[in-house]
Amino acid sequence: MSCILLRGAQVITMTPDRPDAEQVDILVDGETIAAVGETIEAPDAEVVDFSGRIVIPGLVNAHLHTWQTALRSVGADWTLMEYLTHLHGECVGHYTPADMHISNLAGALNQLNCGTTTLGDWCHNALSPEHADAAVEGLVQAGIRAVFLHGTPYRSPDTPHPLGEIDRLLDGPVRDHGLLTLGMALQGPQYSTAETAVADFRAGAERGLVVSMHQSGGEPSPGWEAVRNAGLFSPLTNVVHGAELPEDWLKTLVEAGVTFTTTPENELGQGHGTPVTGPLLRLDAAPSLGTDIDTAVPGTVLTAARIALAHQRSLDHAHHRQTTGMYANTPSVTSKQALAWATVEGAKALGLADKVGRIEAGMQADLVAVDARALNLWPAHDPIATVLHADIANIEAVMVVGTWRKRDHVLLASGLDEVKDQLRESGKRLLRSIRPAGSPG
Repeated sequence: MSCILLRGAQVITMTPDRPDAEQVDILVDGETIAAVGETIEAPDAEVVDFSGRIVIPGLVNAHLHTWQTALRSVGADWTLMEYLTHLHGECVGHYTPADMHISNLAGALNQLNCGTTTLGDWCHNALSPEHADAAVEGLVQAGIRAVFLHGTPYRSPDTPHPLGEIDRLLDGPVRDHGLLTLGMALQGPQYSTAETAVADFRAGAERGLVVSMHQSGGEPSPGWEAVRNAGLFSPLTNVVHGAELPEDWLKTLVEAGVTFTTTPENELGQGHGTPVTGPLLRLDAAPSLGTDIDTAVPGTVLTAARIALAHQRSLDHAHHRQTTGMYANTPSVTSKQALAWATVEGAKALGLADKVGRIEAGMQADLVAVDARALNLWPAHDPIATVLHADIANIEAVMVVGTWRKRDHVLLASGLDEVKDQLRESGKRLLRSIRPAGSPG
């Protein structure tokens, strides 16, 4: 592969001990970042002038049920119970492998278009090996970096995760693709017996895989204590939502290195509970971010970052007024923290902190250029805030392992019209399995 030299941009490296933003060059050599610095000389490199742009690490959407892409917006007014009833009670069994493939392909392409270079694909609708393989192929075809978190529809609490499928995927479909890694989308201690939860965690640990699980609504079930007593909580454990977990449990999990992913827009809208952002910050920890379900909310992780930031500031302002009777003089959370949730913390949650989330020599060349010349962002006095205020139209270029996936505001993917047609047809057929509101059971 040839070298690419990016010049002229404001660069937000998200690397500790560097300025928040700096005017530096980035040299990409093949799949990796070779150098970051002022006036890099590389006579044989292709030079890309990014004057007026802001270059950031590729965004990380750490939690998305990509298999639901064909059903976009159908659940915008659903509560959590309605979502579980309609999607998981009525619809999931109607998915074919072709439905899984087109949703994952279209969903991953949309993530790239939005500036997401790494996706935590929480695939808990792998009804068969063919369904899983089709979902994997959709990710591979899109060209996104992904952690395929293999899961199945909700099952009996005493039914363990299908480890034969995990090993099959490790030995074939996942191993064969450099941008793909495997994880386990577990039912977790909240929805499993203690014995099953321990066995599933132990299986993940033996294989060195990230194990991720949902937890909403507060008090942990007895399975959590069993996993803790077995010493199985670790940095490879990822808790999604974690809303209203008791403080002592949060402290235990944070001390064990467990990561958390909040999906603030969906959590607030569907009724999962208060996002875990504030409690984590009080423990000197931080969340990663996901968008959760395209059935209810848009898949833009920058939107999730803005909502998480504004929501936590609102809670902190209200608390300050209640305790002091006065408005706060300084913000409780910064824009840089919010951007870190969408980059550094996302990489950590997916077990990829040594590869992505920062711009520095030796890291994978996953980069995003934000066009700060646009009317909605100009003048870009604060580069970090400017990036957080960007929308899809401002994402000018996206690079994954040194390969452009978007340039000049255009997604570099062939056959998009056909992808959209297939996605529409899949969604129309799947919608027929969902009962209209008010229909008899």
